[in-house]
Amino acid sequence: MEFFTSDTHFFHKDLLGNSDFAPRPFADVDEMNQTIIDNWNARVAPTDTVYHLGDIALYFTKPAVKSDEAVCDVLSQLNGHLELIKGNHDSRALFKYLAAHNPIDHGQPKFAFHDVGVLIKYDHRQYYMTHYPMMLGIVKQIINLHGHIHHYAVPVKENINVGVDTPEQQYLDRPLPFGTPFSTSEIEQMVVGKAQEFRDKQ
Repeated sequence: MEFFTSDTHFFHKDLLGNSDFAPRPFADVDEMNQTIIDNWNARVAPTDTVYHLGDIALYFTKPAVKSDEAVCDVLSQLNGHLELIKGNHDSRALFKYLAAHNPIDHGQPKFAFHDVGVLIKYDHRQYYMTHYPMMLGIVKQIINLHGHIHHYAVPVKENINVGVDTPEQQYLDRPLPFGTPFSTSEIEQMVVGKAQEFRDKQ
């Protein structure tokens, strides 16, 4: 199965607490990290694929390699094959470290890397996955899955925020535990629900 997420921001202590931008009411980053790991693994099987649309972590140490090691350790605890799309907080040094420490997991490398985005087809629709929201203009059957803006939504029906903080969970039948990647069926619920909201406003 395929799943989608963004903006996990592992280790990012400045996001902790309640805010309009990125509500994360955890006592510390260890609790936040473990919550994401637990909720992720409760849904994702080792043979599944998860598209992570950027901003994996924000963690600075001296020497810098220590933070790369810590992030790699967290990612290695997550089930599934991770397709990593580079976010504005994802350094090339981190990607290089992950590439150099990329285990074979169920017959394929644990991590794959993308600088800008990935396009996949699903049920007569195309998902163009990027970190930043993209203004695609007038398009048919193309949906931009993105992150970056945390607890905000782009006022365009073709843009769906799949980040862990997304307010667009409102279109789902029930909210998911924090950090749970979205399934393709849940993405479709978001797409249909947002499109219906736009029609209702006309």
